[in-house]
Amino acid sequence: MKHHPKQTAFMAQMDAVGAMHLLFDSLAGVSFFAKTKQFELIFANHSFLERIGMQQEIDIVGKTDFELFPKAMADNFRKDDTWVVHHGKPKFQIIELFIHSDGLPDWYMTNKLPIFDTNREVIGIMGTTQSYQTGKKFVRPYMQIEPAVEYIQAHFRRKVTIDEVARTVNLSARQLDRKFQETIKMSPRDFIMKLRVRAACQALTQGDDKIMHIAQNLGFYDQSSFTLHFRKQMGTTPLKYRKHHQDAAD
Repeated sequence: MKHHPKQTAFMAQMDAVGAMHLLFDSLAGVSFFAKTKQFELIFANHSFLERIGMQQEIDIVGKTDFELFPKAMADNFRKDDTWVVHHGKPKFQIIELFIHSDGLPDWYMTNKLPIFDTNREVIGIMGTTQSYQTGKKFVRPYMQIEPAVEYIQAHFRRKVTIDEVARTVNLSARQLDRKFQETIKMSPRDFIMKLRVRAACQALTQGDDKIMHIAQNLGFYDQSSFTLHFRKQMGTTPLKYRKHHQDAAD
């Protein structure tokens, strides 16, 4: 991209890092991050730091996602980061689990863009993350399935069927599945499961119910099924997740 000489002269005088911090700290509810090509965090705004329990930006410099997030979550972040670096193109409106300010995983919408040097070589990645509930109003296709999403959010704790969810938007189960895949990149069944695991994280860390009872209360067939789905999303078992949070609290 060619720049006007006045743009080049202005940028040469500009404190780009300071301006970036001011800009992204002023955006309510938006977490900003930047990473090197080696996927090490290099910048983050206050919102990002708060969500991962850090006080100062210097505390995250040089760290990777695998040092800050559960493995399953970090694997998903790395997959998208690798794609952006390899293709030198942005990825927008990625719907994924991220850490909420209460320390639990929640749904967020992420945008990732490559960072180029003066020779147009990719040297890193930058991105923004915001609550999916806040950001969804900017995603027009979402509105087509919003009643179905809200129905799932209200009933996911019981054995809700895809057919009954589809009826809330006057679609067949197959049509609903296609709409979900197009809009939030997952099936209605996967969405239900992710909500259940999110609720399970809260139950495991904020109460002392037996794991078997948590599984039953969240509509899982049995404890084995619960453990299988929990491990798939969180990269660990419910028991180890609870123990990790208990140890961290001591």
